[in-house]
Amino acid sequence: MKHQVKTPEGNLTAWMEFVLWGFADVPHLQWFLFGMFFVIYMIILLGNGTILVITKVEPSLHTPMYFFLGHFSFVEICYVSVTLPRMLMNLGTQRKIISLVACATQMCCVLVLGASECFLLAVMAYDRYVAICNPLQYPLLMTHKVCLQLVAASWITGIPVQVGLTFQIFSLPFCASRVINHFFCDIPPVLKLACGEKFTNELMVYMTALLFVSAPFLFILISYIKIISTVLKLPSATSRAKAFSTCSSHLAVVLLFFGSAIITYLRPEASHSAEIDKVLSLFYTIVTPMFNPMIYSLRNKDVKRALRKLLGK
Repeated sequence: MKHQVKTPEGNLTAWMEFVLWGFADVPHLQWFLFGMFFVIYMIILLGNGTILVITKVEPSLHTPMYFFLGHFSFVEICYVSVTLPRMLMNLGTQRKIISLVACATQMCCVLVLGASECFLLAVMAYDRYVAICNPLQYPLLMTHKVCLQLVAASWITGIPVQVGLTFQIFSLPFCASRVINHFFCDIPPVLKLACGEKFTNELMVYMTALLFVSAPFLFILISYIKIISTVLKLPSATSRAKAFSTCSSHLAVVLLFFGSAIITYLRPEASHSAEIDKVLSLFYTIVTPMFNPMIYSLRNKDVKRALRKLLGK
């Protein structure tokens, strides 16, 4: 269960397992929450799985924009599958114990997939920028090879940094408490249990958040400023409406995902509250994956046409 280690601060308990507290403070809502999150998980799998399938099998959607959308939906499925099944198991069995290795693995997967999601959203913004601001060069700039390279870079770039950050956090000694007041092993609640000098780790968290969250978000904002500037110069109201419609879905997902992630990881440590962190985490781990297919399918004629065609078959 635990073993004792000597440190300059004295005797500390190095826990080999933690307790994921989750929503244990509302015991009368456990089964309601289980049912709600189970339905949400099924909606996420069905919605994003449908987007993934139709972007693969429908020839009219074999374009860079839908190529990136398909990969984004796949990331969403992986991302939510790292956290929701464990949360459902905890709610259903009331067994909240998670080993140190499992906790570290979950955190690492969340960070790697989160970084991939940030970069994919930035890549999708770049795709829209080239399509609207440089339409004549679009076929030359966004070839299939380039699209594959951009997707591969989105998947791979964050792995070494996020693995290193996870190792650094879990190399810290932990204090007597082993209760993680969260529904998954996220950085802020885990760091609260650590003892000793944490400044270096907190600095690494901020630097990583700036690199993998703020930088892509800033890139997306700059891209959309240029896109909006170009769209407003279009002579036809129909052309402006069409251009805005292709960007509005992506922009809605960006604001939902990045807004909650930036507030969670970049606000001062003193202002962190366990309950607020849980609510914010629900947005970027569950709400965004759930609304992603709805936003894209409800506002996109190509996706709706492909879906009707697939269901007709």
